[in-house]
Amino acid sequence: MLNINNLEVVYHDVVLVLKGVSLQVPTGKVVSLLGPNGAGKTTLLRTITGLLSIHDGRATKGSVLWNDNEIIHHNADRVVQSGIAQVMEGRRILPELSVEENLVAGGYRVSGGELKTRLEAFYSRFPILGERRYNPAGFLSGGEQQMLAIARALMTKPKLLLLDEPSLGLAPKVVSEVAQLIRDINRDGVSILLVEQNASLAFDLADYAYVLETGKIVIDGPAEVLREDEDIKEFYLGMGVSGQSSYRNVKHYRRRKRWLS
Repeated sequence: MLNINNLEVVYHDVVLVLKGVSLQVPTGKVVSLLGPNGAGKTTLLRTITGLLSIHDGRATKGSVLWNDNEIIHHNADRVVQSGIAQVMEGRRILPELSVEENLVAGGYRVSGGELKTRLEAFYSRFPILGERRYNPAGFLSGGEQQMLAIARALMTKPKLLLLDEPSLGLAPKVVSEVAQLIRDINRDGVSILLVEQNASLAFDLADYAYVLETGKIVIDGPAEVLREDEDIKEFYLGMGVSGQSSYRNVKHYRRRKRWLS
């Protein structure tokens, strides 16, 4: 469905952020992208969704194929029309507008009876949003705002949903609720690219995972395999080496430890 090949991206024509990234999202699957802050995860999403130029970024090499069609230079509106939607980091709801106005903004291309049908469907799926449809969205809790952000993205009936750090700033109980929502959305036939620093959550939800560091994919594989990788456990799951700032450092540390022994 989504096929990214050897992608390079620069900001301000001088800062190289993505350095030959290749990644795939098969139809109907959940793919997780992990990595520390500054690795280039959000830049990758901006490239897919047509928002890169707003931040003075530019793809200088590679391709982004969506159902075999090149979209690397499409604007955001065209990308949404093609079937891709994004929930940004920090939710980015419109706090002064009501819950319903936020949803209507997400379905800006939907009108008349179809818009009403979609709204009612979401109120059935998210009862708390239905109860507060006329309340300012800024009064919702963090978890409710995340649900609203996801519902707003789904108003376009996307085939691929991009989620950028959906667990950020949420209590553990709410994270579990959001995780179940992501599973339900995927079961409804929506493919998902999940950018997440919570490695346990990412591996729980994903069929396949990639680890991005300093603009490069350093490891990828089935999520259940990566979860058991000793280096992944030590760096991303906090089950070992302390003081290591990089996945590469962890790998080097383990190789050196084996050699010395």
